[in-house]
Amino acid sequence: MKQFNRIFLIVLDSVGIGEAPDAEKFGDIGADTLGHIAEHRDGLHMPNMGALGLSNIREIKGISKTEHPLAHYTKMQEKSNGKDTMTGHWELMGLYIESPFQTFEKFPDELIHAIEAKTGRKIIGNKPASGTEIIKELGEEHMRTGNLIVYTSADSVLQIAAHEEIVPIEELYEICEISRELTRDEKYLIGRVIARPFIGLPGAFERTSNRHDYALKPFGYTVMNALKDGGLDSIAIGKISDIYDGEGVTESIRTKDNDDGMEKFIQSMDNDFNGLNFINLVDFDAKYGHRRDPDGYAAALEKFDQRLPEVLERLRDDDLLIITADHGNDPTFPGTDHTREYVPLLVHHKGIQQGKELPIRQTFADIGATIADNFNVSMPEYGESFLHEISKND
Repeated sequence: MKQFNRIFLIVLDSVGIGEAPDAEKFGDIGADTLGHIAEHRDGLHMPNMGALGLSNIREIKGISKTEHPLAHYTKMQEKSNGKDTMTGHWELMGLYIESPFQTFEKFPDELIHAIEAKTGRKIIGNKPASGTEIIKELGEEHMRTGNLIVYTSADSVLQIAAHEEIVPIEELYEICEISRELTRDEKYLIGRVIARPFIGLPGAFERTSNRHDYALKPFGYTVMNALKDGGLDSIAIGKISDIYDGEGVTESIRTKDNDDGMEKFIQSMDNDFNGLNFINLVDFDAKYGHRRDPDGYAAALEKFDQRLPEVLERLRDDDLLIITADHGNDPTFPGTDHTREYVPLLVHHKGIQQGKELPIRQTFADIGATIADNFNVSMPEYGESFLHEISKND
């Protein structure tokens, strides 16, 4: 029997809570996104996440452990063989990814030549780089020649940067669609092709909010597919629709950044629907984790915490709120890569009298299984529902 009419799932992109048991396999021994940010700042001010029970999962400097948490709490371990955004999100919706997506230090000449031939534009760059740094380095040449700036990162991504006045945004999107088709097979198996438009003059370039991700389709049937096929709502806010290539999405709402995402998420809570409302807040990862900016990361976390009361106030008696993450990205850790960490899990509804500690989840897919269980749709192959552990009458 369905317990909740609406489920709200917030993914705090990259907000890990300490190294996973298999961190050594990924070169991430000692990673601790939340812990190290809090230490760096001599404490985080997040009283609302604290009230839910964040420091009850494990103590975070500056966030008090509470005797009466408003949420059930634990942490989750990723089962899939990867630590990227798509692997984490796909697992949240019930998939297990055995073979990690491919990463490249340099894309093969064969692929570069194919993109050039099909788009009619030459390519410059073709190396791992920070997005802001590579447009600073190559932006002027791009404006002079019209050549596309192609770069990658520690993630499985092929990113294409272009000035909006040199390459119109619709052309850039078409170029990315062409590149996506060229990289779907196992020879490349690149997780995402990303359009990275920018504006401005040399020395003052600025990336715009017209970013667009072109992901592979999920390798299997997800809980979102099951919701949609069952006639339920599956609302995707932020880059969620891109991550799943539109699969299982009944409504997609684009966002510019965390602030815009929270605004649109809060507005959406006033709408009647029956199903899942799923948001990714990407700035933690894209703006602060990869750029190794613990101060910016801390400020973004505290800003999210300030908006949380608006979310809690809008919850109805038959609503469920789940807050989690998809991987870590410790901004104090060497390099610019994601980090293999546990992620927090906070589960809140108005029927909770006393939040309790749940068993550590052995896969992110437990969230998808719980959602499927609640709405009585096809259960995923992976994951164990914890719906009975978070009864509305506890």
